[in-house]
Amino acid sequence: MIDALPLLSPAWPIILGGLLCGLIPWYGLRKAVSLAMPLIAMAFWFSVDQPGTFGALEVAGFTFETFRYDGLSRVWGLIFIIATFLNSIYGLHDRDRLQDATALIYAGAGLGAVFAGDLLSLFFFWELTAISSVFLIWASRNPAAFRAGLRYLAIHVLSGVLLLAGSIIYATNTGSWAFNDIGLDAPGGVLIFLAFGIKCAFPLLHNWLQDAYPKSTVVGAVVLSAFTTKLAVYALARGFAGTEMLIWIGAIMTAFPVFFAVIENDLRKVLAYSLNNQLGFMVVGIGVGTELALNGAAAHAFVHIIYKALLFMSMGAVLYRVGTVKASALGGLFKSMPYSAFFCIIGAASISAFPLMSGFVAKSLTLAATAQEGHWITWLVLVFASAGVLEHSGIKIPYFAFFSHDSGKRVKEAPWNMLLAMGIAAFLCVFIGVFPGYLYAILPFEMDYQPYTFDHVVGQMQLLIAAMFAFSLLMRFGLYPAERPSVNLDTDWFYRRMGDGLFKWAWAMGGRLSASIQNRFGVAGRALTQRLFNLFSPAGAMSRDVPSGLLAIWTSVLLGLVMVIAYVAG
Repeated sequence: MIDALPLLSPAWPIILGGLLCGLIPWYGLRKAVSLAMPLIAMAFWFSVDQPGTFGALEVAGFTFETFRYDGLSRVWGLIFIIATFLNSIYGLHDRDRLQDATALIYAGAGLGAVFAGDLLSLFFFWELTAISSVFLIWASRNPAAFRAGLRYLAIHVLSGVLLLAGSIIYATNTGSWAFNDIGLDAPGGVLIFLAFGIKCAFPLLHNWLQDAYPKSTVVGAVVLSAFTTKLAVYALARGFAGTEMLIWIGAIMTAFPVFFAVIENDLRKVLAYSLNNQLGFMVVGIGVGTELALNGAAAHAFVHIIYKALLFMSMGAVLYRVGTVKASALGGLFKSMPYSAFFCIIGAASISAFPLMSGFVAKSLTLAATAQEGHWITWLVLVFASAGVLEHSGIKIPYFAFFSHDSGKRVKEAPWNMLLAMGIAAFLCVFIGVFPGYLYAILPFEMDYQPYTFDHVVGQMQLLIAAMFAFSLLMRFGLYPAERPSVNLDTDWFYRRMGDGLFKWAWAMGGRLSASIQNRFGVAGRALTQRLFNLFSPAGAMSRDVPSGLLAIWTSVLLGLVMVIAYVAG
């Protein structure tokens, strides 16, 4: 045991690696750093054998707890480190220095937020995830990605603004910055809850996910799928476990993406909707709030990061070789990309919760906890969503990409590093499914749960077979929605359309009002302008008289309004 290691959060070596990658011009050395830093972080993680808070920093009278290690942060920290290492392997072929750097900084920021013991540390890493991750979208270097990145950045900075404002209110009223159970009744709790909800892609706050992820780079989409939303799930588990509202929010999250995913032509966007669906299961578990339910949310987050990365990796390989992931332009790729097709099927079976796959041993925890607490309507919604995920991710993704009609495209198999990353992820999907005890041993609470009971296995197989039979019938009789080159509108269209119109109207009215004031009042208007400057300038009365805490809150509110305007006008 090395006593010095627990003093540092595993986030720091990964962030340092990202900064180094930004400075290192040599491709080989840069990739060596990207592989080495997650391994060093893993050593930091293994060096701690008991709960505690380490690495506290004193800055300007505030204590920043950068490494809180307990049952909850342990499991999220481990899977974030594993995901960082897999992402580094998957991106070995890519020579984009900016992407190498920001991918590591983003992963390190997510890890730092998981281990943060106070709200200020959480806010710092929360915003760092937003700022660093947007470059994975902009790295596509096309106008659509640039605009999507601006919208993504606006909504995530807004999340940070809400988190900061809520944290200031919470600390002012409680005298503590500690990041523990908060609840909606706490001062500032609602603002913090909304901040977490934006990053978790709650219904009507979800559109940034489907907007941005499909427009990111081949490697960027894989990296993005691992951290942001699962960080939000962790934050909800830490601060709002047992909040009943989350049960219904999660149930809606599992159901509505099914309908969008079935008709979507872009297969990476299908995976983005599927990600929403899977987050719903975790949110339900947090809302139920029992030890079994929270273990279910943690286990689901762990395995989901792996099999969702595997699916994004397989579609990234298709995009890399073919140049598109439009279902209407694919099919028959199993002939030239057999290994990618095989790994995709493993990921599809895992997300569909087939027995002996990781999704089966994790999803069953949440279903069992929901039933035990008598939430039968929610349980039925989760069962429906389980069948839906088989339709749009378990079948649609591999079928339309690698089988279906033969598109005639003959390409090379994915690069060796992509196949290696997919192979490791596929192995983990099967290993965890066959030996779930290893996963259960690192969950936040001890439990004695057996996923492979006769009733559970038979019931799940009946559900899966019924869903496959329904898909076969729909395809046979031509009732399944055809894969057409099209753009499907989501709910963000309405408020972005209205917001764009409102913004243009307000800008025009402001210009006309300004011109009218100048024409009619002349000297009086200039005098009013000078009075306002004297009031609000840095040396003015408002700056002298307003308490700093209140000023910070209003600054946050104004910045939030700017972010909203930037989003709807983007």
